[in-house]
Amino acid sequence: MLLAASAPPLFTELAILLVAGTLIAFVSTRLGVVPIVGFLAAGTIIGPSGTGLISDIDLVNQSADIGVMLLLFTLGIEFSLERVRRLASLFLVGGAVQVGLTTGIVAGVVAAFGVDWRTAVFTGLLVSLSSTAIVLKVLAERRATTSPVGNVSVALLIFQDLAIVAMVLAVPLLGGEITGPSDVLIAFAKAAGIVVAVIVVARTLVPAVLKYVSRIQSAEVFLLTVLAICFGTAYATSLLDVSISLGAFLAGLMVSESRVAARALGEVMPLQILFSATFFVSIGMLLDVGYLVRNLPLVIGLAAAVVVVKMLATTTAALLVRQRRAVAISGAIVLAQIGEFSFVLERAGQDVGLVPAGLADGTDAFIAVTVLLMAFSPFGARWGQSLAARSDADLSGGPRGRPHDSDAVRPSDQHDPGDYEPLQDHAVVNGFGPRAQRIVSALELAHIPYTIVSLDPEAQRWAASTGRQVLVGDVSRHVIAERAGLRDARIALAVDSPPSAVEQFARIAREHNPDIAVLAWAADPADAADLERDGLVDHVVAERQAAHDALIAHALGHFELPEPDTEAVTHAVLHTELGPDAASNDDV
Repeated sequence: MLLAASAPPLFTELAILLVAGTLIAFVSTRLGVVPIVGFLAAGTIIGPSGTGLISDIDLVNQSADIGVMLLLFTLGIEFSLERVRRLASLFLVGGAVQVGLTTGIVAGVVAAFGVDWRTAVFTGLLVSLSSTAIVLKVLAERRATTSPVGNVSVALLIFQDLAIVAMVLAVPLLGGEITGPSDVLIAFAKAAGIVVAVIVVARTLVPAVLKYVSRIQSAEVFLLTVLAICFGTAYATSLLDVSISLGAFLAGLMVSESRVAARALGEVMPLQILFSATFFVSIGMLLDVGYLVRNLPLVIGLAAAVVVVKMLATTTAALLVRQRRAVAISGAIVLAQIGEFSFVLERAGQDVGLVPAGLADGTDAFIAVTVLLMAFSPFGARWGQSLAARSDADLSGGPRGRPHDSDAVRPSDQHDPGDYEPLQDHAVVNGFGPRAQRIVSALELAHIPYTIVSLDPEAQRWAASTGRQVLVGDVSRHVIAERAGLRDARIALAVDSPPSAVEQFARIAREHNPDIAVLAWAADPADAADLERDGLVDHVVAERQAAHDALIAHALGHFELPEPDTEAVTHAVLHTELGPDAASNDDV
């Protein structure tokens, strides 16, 4: 008899959340809407103000907090200290103007209604942040992360994500919990100490640890090490009274300095997707549908006012850093929403008694406006990008197609693995063993762009010694396959892998690009036949068979046999059953 057992805490809520979130996200994706909108809708439907399937939001918020941590951690890996440096002038000046101007305008308007200046500034800070998750998702879908509009958007987002450190430190000051100058100095000394520590550790300890762990070639150990860095750093910062989410972001920046940053991102991304989905569902659950219905004109008016303020501030900031008008306006449209990190800031404000705009229902209004803008921002972002593309083709950088010889990507031109942008009409080489090295040399001589993907630390080191760069990671991970550009590649090659690995690589390549040509190598004809039988691989070179074919061709060539007849004979021999001693004779 099976023992009856009650479901553990949070199990029922998570089961409902995942099932509802998956179904609604699937529908939204089929309708051409980013899944984040589906998650928001799912939370609204199953939340207390909807069907009430989940009433205990606090339990869900516990998982949502992990989602925020992992979201910030992956953002830290993708941004990297190097990328921050390259966009320094854009994000320092433009970001400061955008955040400062937005905060100032909102604070001024709120204070004009007699609200205390501390609450007014707090409200301005909430509005100044945009949705990093939504914006990056839309930009990535359109291959626009490094376009002019993408550079402006990413630079301002980087500043916002770094500025939230100062914002979280400023919340206790605004709430009156820090009153003396010594408290302020201690708070900023902590922040400065954390930043210095992150830079030092990022440049020294973390890359060395990840390099050593990657040599073990254990996926489990590698994933646990990466998560230990994330959660360990977050816990350490919490001991200094700094948000664990911000600690996770700083941990991501540390990992970004390692050669295996892309692999770390690929390993963590499935967890990030899971818990981030929980986070966005939890945001949807916070929405009071009754409040939205009763105050719909007010919510729409506030949302419109936020869009106007943010577009004005962002456009001004972009123009000040000498961006073209079309790029500035398009970037402003892309960033015209309130971000997910505003909820982190709002929660911090609740702890010290700060309420948006100082209203009794300020939190409900803030949530309603934010959810509404998040739901519509993907449409606005796409429209903004289309505007830039139509105006002067800034977004696409010209028509797509096969690169000319002068545009071909040579080893020294390829992007850093931590900031990799997919190519077009190129070759994806999985692994970098002896055969792949010869093929890559041939591609370079022919000026054909390529991407190397490998998990082998020795291959990475050898590639670096020859001036080549390797995208470090497992191509079976979706994020690595996306960065390698399998969807837009012309051919995929696996010439240093066993048949099982070749088959897996071929399946992944076909899933991303049904039209891609997959080429492979096999040790003997039997393995080659198995790989070609299912149609996953277009052409397999069997090492032993290739040697036999060359010998037959040379032999028949001495008798001046026409080439078509030679090919026919070779083909016939290939399909002839070998005697029982043939295999052993191969090795004599």
